[in-house]
Amino acid sequence: MKQMILGLGLMAIALGAEAEGFSVSSSDMEAGKPLASAQVFQGFGCQGGNVSPQLAWAHVPPGTKSFAVTAFDPDAPTGSGWWHWTVVNIPAYVRALPAGAGNVDNQNLPPGAVQGRNDFGYAGFGGACPPEGTPAHRYQFTVWALKTAHLPIDNTSSGAMVGFMLKANALATTRLEAIYGR
Repeated sequence: MKQMILGLGLMAIALGAEAEGFSVSSSDMEAGKPLASAQVFQGFGCQGGNVSPQLAWAHVPPGTKSFAVTAFDPDAPTGSGWWHWTVVNIPAYVRALPAGAGNVDNQNLPPGAVQGRNDFGYAGFGGACPPEGTPAHRYQFTVWALKTAHLPIDNTSSGAMVGFMLKANALATTRLEAIYGR
């Protein structure tokens, strides 16, 4: 039994080491810095471009069969955060999404990729729009390396459903967190 536990522990350390190199970057935002007006929602009292940022990832874990990207605000005053964007079924050969990939027309997404419904109520990217006068919120852009090529998600799937499916199929994640307040 001790050997099995030790073996599982060493396997977890090995898998963790592989996942540590997985990284995400963006030409449109920096970790810990405020989002640009391009990534701010247009509506709900906010004035912005509502454009999803460019994202690129590297050092993909072995066995990755697809990717997903999520944008989430854990500081939203909802009790459950706020899903700004979910996109799944990004083919394993893809290593970047251009700015604007989250447009509702899906024109800038790779073939087969599917956007779920954000908490603004539509499938696509919805920019930052925290309540006025609150401290800056964190916006977590996460790239998920998945062990499956396809998740059964469509454009009506909620962030909670997408999150459930992602956690069940994740090999590794990498995150870029920016902030925004007004």
